[in-house]
Amino acid sequence: MSGTTTARTRRTAGVPRQWRGTEAGGGANRWIVLLVLCVSLLLVAVDATVLHVAVPAVTEDLRPGAMELLWIVDAYPLVCASLLILFGTLGDRVGRRRVLLLGYGLFGAASALAAFAPSPQILIVARALLGIGGAMIMPATLSILRQVFPDRRERALAIGVWSAVAAVGAAVGPLLGGFLVENFWWGSVFLINIPLMAVALPVGRWLLPESTGDGEGPWDVLGAFMAAFGLFCVVFGVKRVGSGAGLLDLATAVPALFGAVLLVLFVRRQRRRTHPLVDLRLFARPAFSISVGCIVLALLALVGLELIAAQYLQLVLGLTPLETGLRLLPLTFAAMGAGLAGSRMLQGLGPRTMVAFGFVLTAVAVLSLTVMGQSDRPAVLVGAFIVLGFGLETTLFGAYESMLNEASAKSAGGAAAIGETSYQLGAGIGIALLGSVMNAAYKPGVSSVTGVPASAGTEAGQSLGAAYDVSNQLGGAAGSALRAAARVSFVHGLHVTLAVSAGLLLMGALAALRLPRAMECGAADEEESEPGAAPKEQARRQEPRDRTAVVGADSPG
Repeated sequence: MSGTTTARTRRTAGVPRQWRGTEAGGGANRWIVLLVLCVSLLLVAVDATVLHVAVPAVTEDLRPGAMELLWIVDAYPLVCASLLILFGTLGDRVGRRRVLLLGYGLFGAASALAAFAPSPQILIVARALLGIGGAMIMPATLSILRQVFPDRRERALAIGVWSAVAAVGAAVGPLLGGFLVENFWWGSVFLINIPLMAVALPVGRWLLPESTGDGEGPWDVLGAFMAAFGLFCVVFGVKRVGSGAGLLDLATAVPALFGAVLLVLFVRRQRRRTHPLVDLRLFARPAFSISVGCIVLALLALVGLELIAAQYLQLVLGLTPLETGLRLLPLTFAAMGAGLAGSRMLQGLGPRTMVAFGFVLTAVAVLSLTVMGQSDRPAVLVGAFIVLGFGLETTLFGAYESMLNEASAKSAGGAAAIGETSYQLGAGIGIALLGSVMNAAYKPGVSSVTGVPASAGTEAGQSLGAAYDVSNQLGGAAGSALRAAARVSFVHGLHVTLAVSAGLLLMGALAALRLPRAMECGAADEEESEPGAAPKEQARRQEPRDRTAVVGADSPG
């Protein structure tokens, strides 16, 4: 029996008759389901970045230590990334809507705890609970979307809207956080989640359809926790490297190595099991594995660069945080446009051309930023950010859609969790890698400035902000010389980092050439929504590919 039709009468028991068209293959009400899912995603995406501008206010009020402050910022993404596979596969087993609604409740309760946290320790716990809630929500939204939109053309449009909302959330977070902190207090950045989740719970219970996987065999509890702890340790090690810790430092190397061993054992366990937690056979399909690799490469090349660009705008060009956020808005608007146009682009170009084109376009935008120096060029920045946002979203849209299309409806939760985990890992590795490249190019220029003591030069080599502090302490001609040298070195490091980022993006374009040439739209998805679809699906995948209707080319790649 297909995963999307398990106990059909039970699945619709909690859905009012007038909204039962939201089931797979249903009518126009599936677009209302998409709206609910996008609101869910928006809250999670906003919460991932909304705290960044509130950190100074939190520091002043709660007086956390350096390690506590690090955990306040990192607890949410670290816990969320670690638990995506656990909750994505649990949703396939017990019901995706059920996990999503539990995530709503936990997210709202954790937001209240964070808003009124009396100490750094309580805030860290609240942020970790928010990460658990986010891990329950994120893969559930994408897997429910996979089930509600069985037709690939409509699903492509829905994924475009979904990805555009994610881009909006990431950009709105800092702006919304800055407004709330300026007009209220730091806890208000969490308090806004409570009324929204209070509405989302009953609305989601009323409108969203339930779906599960095939239900065969027991859920691999041990495997789920092996994946969770393994990912936690690996992501923790990556984040430590990104924050400046040495790769061979014991506090970095030991957790990362332990996590890698756990993940290797997890893969071996899944391959031996009759009913694995994650269907690793998906990686044998080039469209799936290459799509996952493209997601990692895109984030690896750009997330670290985004942080460096924010420092450049504020410390070199002297823009305020609000002005910096406004300068980045064109990137967000372009990403929204690419998401909304993605469905038509995918049908016209096909996955291979679309993803490769997005990578090349993004690489061109990144290289164009190398003309930026110590003086402001607003027109160049706006143009480059527009091209960059459009290219990045084009790449991610094509990769996500191709990845999700390769997974059956019954394994959609696991596939969605793999996609989101690759996103988080790519972002973490990118911060560590490009941060290391930036530091290696920046440090030599400030280590031996005339008139500056060696110890001061070493301290200034930590960051441009540290160099400014040291120059203020030195004062006089030595301080001015150090400040000027630091600005020149930072711009040089930025240019080197841009070149490395562009190289990674071009590698992604080459990898994308292994994706299917055309967008194949056949009867497979519709078959999955009928009883007995599993044998049909298996037989379909063994048929010659020329029986499939193809959009975007005369023959599939």
